[in-house]
Amino acid sequence: MSLIESTVAALGPWSWFVLGLLLLGLEILAPGTIFLWFGLSALVVGVVALLFDFAWQVDVGLFLVLSLVSLLIGRRLMQKLASEKGDPGLNQRGSRYVGREFTLAAPLREGAGNLSIDDTIWRITGPDLPAGTKVRVDAIDGARLVVSKVS
Repeated sequence: MSLIESTVAALGPWSWFVLGLLLLGLEILAPGTIFLWFGLSALVVGVVALLFDFAWQVDVGLFLVLSLVSLLIGRRLMQKLASEKGDPGLNQRGSRYVGREFTLAAPLREGAGNLSIDDTIWRITGPDLPAGTKVRVDAIDGARLVVSKVS
């Protein structure tokens, strides 16, 4: 009898918990969410094996079925969650400011100037305006914000 066979025989139903924890540990090391579903299935089979005394073939069959079902359901769930989350303006920070109003700290001269928003100083373009004027961000042009005077 090999070391693995003797360990599984000695642990009995607890071997499913060991397998489940090993698979969950692999999930931490590997990208994606593949091992998560197999690990959870092994833990469920471990609980069933503790409650009912089935043959090992039934336990393996249950593990295979649970793994397949949880993998399919988990993939759909992860795709749904991934499509709902996210920041559409992640790579275009300036797009977050379109439509917002700010007050100029420095004047806009010759159609260009700077605007301090939070912790960033943005280059802005727009009509010549004195300091203290309220402006609205209308669009983004590359790394510049296009502003206009608020009426």
